[in-house]
Amino acid sequence: MIQVKNLTKTFDGFTALDHLSLHVRKGSIYGLVGPNGAGKSTIIRHLTGIYRPDEGEILIDGQPVYENPALKSRIAYIPDSLFFFLNDSLQDMMHFYRGIYPNFSTERYKLLREAFPTIDEKRSLRKLSKGMQKQAAFWLSICCMPDVIILDEPVDGLDPIMRRQIWSLLMSDVAEHEVTVLVSSHNLRELEDVCDSVGIMDKGKLRLERSLSDLQGKTSKLQVIFEQDLPVFPKELPILHISNIGRVYTIIIRETPQRATELLAPFAPVMIDTLPLTLEEIFIYELGGAEYGIKDIVL
Repeated sequence: MIQVKNLTKTFDGFTALDHLSLHVRKGSIYGLVGPNGAGKSTIIRHLTGIYRPDEGEILIDGQPVYENPALKSRIAYIPDSLFFFLNDSLQDMMHFYRGIYPNFSTERYKLLREAFPTIDEKRSLRKLSKGMQKQAAFWLSICCMPDVIILDEPVDGLDPIMRRQIWSLLMSDVAEHEVTVLVSSHNLRELEDVCDSVGIMDKGKLRLERSLSDLQGKTSKLQVIFEQDLPVFPKELPILHISNIGRVYTIIIRETPQRATELLAPFAPVMIDTLPLTLEEIFIYELGGAEYGIKDIVL
């Protein structure tokens, strides 16, 4: 559905995107994660047709996005910083959206009143809280009946009940209408519950791109005890991280649990135990090393 091929973008000599490629399947939820400055917002602005690429191409449903109004009318975008005509009410914005999006459903707009009961549709949006403005953005965007929804920090500012409500609505559209969702967020715990695939960005490049089940299944977290001190592991062993408390070592290794156990067996461990590994841990250790490592700070 979404294809980005060899995309490059520079600003005043700074390379924000460096020959980046990614692929998002139709009817799936794709989580785009990365540290601050990785280029996530830049790729989103290309996907929504705001930026023109310096090199490469961006295709949605096989069509280029830039200067393609017909295709853009099938895309809903909720940025981190919302923009409304703040003196207008939600009803005013509904009429505005209806004039832009040919598939906008007034019937669905009315049905969704029950999902957003705290919003006064006749009150100017500037008088609403940040969380209510974000709810209004979702309400309008879902009613556009888009084929693609692109979200940048989508549920920031929402309370836990409304966050669950929003994700329920989005996942229902994915299941029933094969809507494709790309979401950029720092809330990795939340992405872990909803995403089918994940792309990890770093310094304008895509570090890796896999289904979430494959990513979690092929990276393992082991607690290991050795008879003597920690062995010297060969460099070809795909170890991402080692830490210890006393004789108990925690080893993160880019292998399945079974294969990881087999690779450590020649070092005669006294005990090996497999622990659950979160997306947040995978993110931290995939971007590990001196630059991104968490360091002890002495004050």
